[in-house]
Amino acid sequence: MKFGVTIAPSISDWRLFVDLETMGYDCAWAADSQMLYSDAYAVLALAAANTSRIRLGTGVSVAGTRLAPVTAHSIATINKLAPGRTFLGIGTGHTAMRVMGKDPMKAREFREYLRVLRALLHGEEVDYALNGESNDIRFLHAERGFIDVEHPVPIYVAADGPFALKAAGAYGDGRVCSHNQTKVRLRQNMDTMEEGAAKVGRKLPSTFHTAALSYACVLRPGESMTSDRVIDEIGPMAAATLHYWWEFYQKDGDTSTVAGRCRNLWDEYLAFTEKMALPLAKRYQQIHLGHCAFLPPEERRFITEDLIRSTGGLVGTPDEIIAMLREREAMGLGEITLLPSMATTRGNLKDFAEQVIARY
Repeated sequence: MKFGVTIAPSISDWRLFVDLETMGYDCAWAADSQMLYSDAYAVLALAAANTSRIRLGTGVSVAGTRLAPVTAHSIATINKLAPGRTFLGIGTGHTAMRVMGKDPMKAREFREYLRVLRALLHGEEVDYALNGESNDIRFLHAERGFIDVEHPVPIYVAADGPFALKAAGAYGDGRVCSHNQTKVRLRQNMDTMEEGAAKVGRKLPSTFHTAALSYACVLRPGESMTSDRVIDEIGPMAAATLHYWWEFYQKDGDTSTVAGRCRNLWDEYLAFTEKMALPLAKRYQQIHLGHCAFLPPEERRFITEDLIRSTGGLVGTPDEIIAMLREREAMGLGEITLLPSMATTRGNLKDFAEQVIARY
C-alpha cells in the first residue's frame, strides 16, 4: 500500500510538500480547481524544485478547463523539475466545473482528450481536433530542455462511470476513485477498464495503479468519531460528499448516490440548502464554499458517524485504521490518498504517519 496526500494547494504554503516528504509519504496530489484554490501547477513547480524523493502530481487536473496539449505541456514542464517522479491525475471536472454552474466534460470528449494527452506525453505526434479542424501536433523543442517527455509521466484517470472507466483502460496508467468501494465493485470496475484496454489492442499492465481519495483521523483515548477535534480535521472532506449528492439531485432529481444510512441526513441537508441566501440559479457558489478546505460552521452538524462510515473515512484507533487498510489492500487497492482540513493538515498527517504508516 502506498500512502499519498491530496492538498487544496495554497501558493504561500508550498513547503507543506517538503514536510510531507520528511514525514515519509509516498506522493502528493495538488487539487486543481480554479475557483477555489491556488494554481496546481504553480504550486507543484515550487514543490518539485524543493523536494527530491516524493512523487508529485495533480489530484486531479480538470480536462474541461485546459486544452489537452496545454495539460500535457504543463505536467511535462513539472516533469523537467522532477523527472521520473511526476504523475498526472486527470478527470472530467466535477467540482471545478460545477462551481461555475457548468457540467463536467462529456465521456466521448474525455476519451479523445486522453488519447491526445497520452500520445503527447509519450513524445509522439498525434492528430488533434480544435474548433472542427484536425491537425497533426507534436512538441517541437522537447530535446532543448523546455519540457521532459523522455521520463514517463503516468496518467491516473479519475473514473467511476462505465465510459470513463473504459477510457481509463484505453489510455490510462492507473485509476483514482473517491472514498471506499466494495471488493465486488472494484473488481467490476477493473473488468470494465480491461474491456476498454482490449478495444484499443492493449492489455493492462501489472503495474496499473489503483488509488482512492479518502480522509483519516487517529482517535485519541476517550474520543468518538464526532468529537470536536475529529470534525475539525475531517469535516471538509466528509461534507464534500453532501455537495456531490446535491449536484446530482439538482441535475435531474437523482438520489441514487445518496448512501442508504444517510437518507434522513440527506433530507435535513436538502432542507438546509433550500434556505440558503443565494437563489437556486447561483446556489452552487454557496454549496461549494469551503469545499475540501474548510467547513462552514453552519454545516458542522451534518458531519455524523453515518456520513463518515458511508464515505469510507479512516477514523479510529491506529489498530482499527490499519485493519481497514489491510482489507482495502487485499481488495486490490494500491494507494490511499488523504485530504484533511487545511487548518489541521500538518498535525493530522503527522499523527497518521507516526501511528499508522510507521506500523503498517
